[in-house]
Amino acid sequence: MSGEEGEGMLNLILYFACIMAGNSFGVLFRVTTFGESHGVGIGVVVDGVPSGLVIDVDFLQQELDRRKPGQSAITSARKEGDVFELISGVFEGKATGAPLTILIRNEDYKSADYDHLKDAFRPSHADFTYHEKYAHRDFRGGGRSSARETAARVAAGAIAKMILKKLNVSVQAYVSQVGDVKLEQPYQDLDLTAIETNAVRCPDASVADKMIARIQEVKKEGDTIGGVISCVIMGVPAGWGEPVFDKLHADISKAMMSINAAKGFEYGSGFEGVKMKGSEHNDLFVKKDEKIGTITNNSGGIQGGISNGEDIYFRVAFKPVATILQNQNSVNTAGETIELKGKGRHDPCVVPRAVPIVEAMTAIVLVDHYFRHHALNIEL
Repeated sequence: MSGEEGEGMLNLILYFACIMAGNSFGVLFRVTTFGESHGVGIGVVVDGVPSGLVIDVDFLQQELDRRKPGQSAITSARKEGDVFELISGVFEGKATGAPLTILIRNEDYKSADYDHLKDAFRPSHADFTYHEKYAHRDFRGGGRSSARETAARVAAGAIAKMILKKLNVSVQAYVSQVGDVKLEQPYQDLDLTAIETNAVRCPDASVADKMIARIQEVKKEGDTIGGVISCVIMGVPAGWGEPVFDKLHADISKAMMSINAAKGFEYGSGFEGVKMKGSEHNDLFVKKDEKIGTITNNSGGIQGGISNGEDIYFRVAFKPVATILQNQNSVNTAGETIELKGKGRHDPCVVPRAVPIVEAMTAIVLVDHYFRHHALNIEL
């Protein structure tokens, strides 16, 4: 290879190195999100939606409303209607089988709130890493790294839920911990229909009140706090999931860890399982309702990466929101020490609004694995 050819190859490599990849998720049911927090809007292209599926636009809007800001005193005050537009893939209320595109326009963005961050790196944000990777970043609200992108995921997840409903599969997430305030009961002992009855989306009213009080306390301090979301999947039959690298729980884990602020994932017995002996942890098989099932469910409904027909349950830990209304030391692009104080409208705790995001990403994984399992005989 000549020096000129080598230089051309290097330029090509550098060009592709600056392209933002990683915007798509899934195999047969595949979603690709686009847009930035302070741009024209955000959206998603969903490939693999079966032709003829009735698109319930009211349900889609309802799911977006569950995630949008400005819902209560413990969420961001940004006022976004999150009204969606169906751009392609739907005709006469039904999916055509073509890529289904949903656009959500940004309305209430205040880019001036971020002018002071043009050359600054906020602690624990993606500012520094995006700068190092791309050299040119959208500092307005974090651009592509903003949690605003998750509205597009919820839209795609609503489509996935429409498919799961036909399969009698349900996905239900709820807040089980805020800071040190923890819901101790297992999901079997909870009334999951009560999740939407309070601002924090905890199914136990008394614990919810304590969680809300804790969030309000740290908000008054100009600080933030983290939490945990639990999720329960019911109705998945045995057989979904792929061996080795595409295990069902591995794909769910990847989906969860791709959500902003997610810091930990466990399913089934999780980390508590290390305290048990094998004789205690093993789920013994029995005959239940003419089907094979297990007495206990420490496996979390998945064995060998494939669903076993029992409930699938998992937990996701979310860190405190990085933007706080307190002075913090940092550096700028020149490496100089600076002092920063958060501005704008941010959530003091991310978990109440992250509940529908967790459900959406879970639904996307499940539909993808359903299609992969029944790739030769899909019936809706």
